[in-house]
Amino acid sequence: MGNFAKWIGGGLGFVFGGPIGALLGFFIGSVVDGTSVTWQQTGTQGRINRTTPGDFGMSLIVLIAAVMKADGKVLKSELDYVKRFFISQFGQDTAREALQMLKDLLQKEIPLRDVCIQIRGNMDYSSRLQLIHILYNISAADSRFEQAETQVIRSISDMLGISATDYDSIRNMFIPATDSAYRILEAERSATDEELKAAYRKMALKYHPDKVSHLGEDFRKSAEEKFKSVNEAWDRIKKERNIV
Repeated sequence: MGNFAKWIGGGLGFVFGGPIGALLGFFIGSVVDGTSVTWQQTGTQGRINRTTPGDFGMSLIVLIAAVMKADGKVLKSELDYVKRFFISQFGQDTAREALQMLKDLLQKEIPLRDVCIQIRGNMDYSSRLQLIHILYNISAADSRFEQAETQVIRSISDMLGISATDYDSIRNMFIPATDSAYRILEAERSATDEELKAAYRKMALKYHPDKVSHLGEDFRKSAEEKFKSVNEAWDRIKKERNIV
């Protein structure tokens, strides 16, 4: 499967089993048959030391399919955007193969709760935050947000164990609400300047691309976008308050 194999060449873990493995069995089997794969284990089959690029990539595509199916229709414009997103993030070859997998998933029933339970039980929190950020990024394909899609993303966030404040922070990066800059920093407008500085430092650390460096350079690009949103929110607050 060409360059798509690089996602899992460094190790496959929990996606081999459970609902994700069942959904993607054909594709995983194709890659494993043609690629030398390292299965990172801690001694118990299916348990891994940390989230691998393969685990993240496979989980992401399944969740993208679930979001795209949310409103009961899949538009060509949505597929075109996802294709462009994949190309910008992963390159032509990987994008083509990922899109092929996505189209197959769009024809299947996705047991979303079971999928999210599997991800939550095996994926680190920073990587789960990154999943939500990318889902919102893709949902913004046509510069508008369908209610059905945002509701599914919210449900996914809840089922992945993402805190309400973290979800609200990411949502405000795409759908600004009142005091969105403060919400991104998970702070109140009534906070003091010192409290806001502390909030910024906390969020900059939480969303720093190094937090998901183990996912590889492909997924680091989208992590940098999230980190940039935190800095932009802080810049708006500093300008508003004349904070030096």
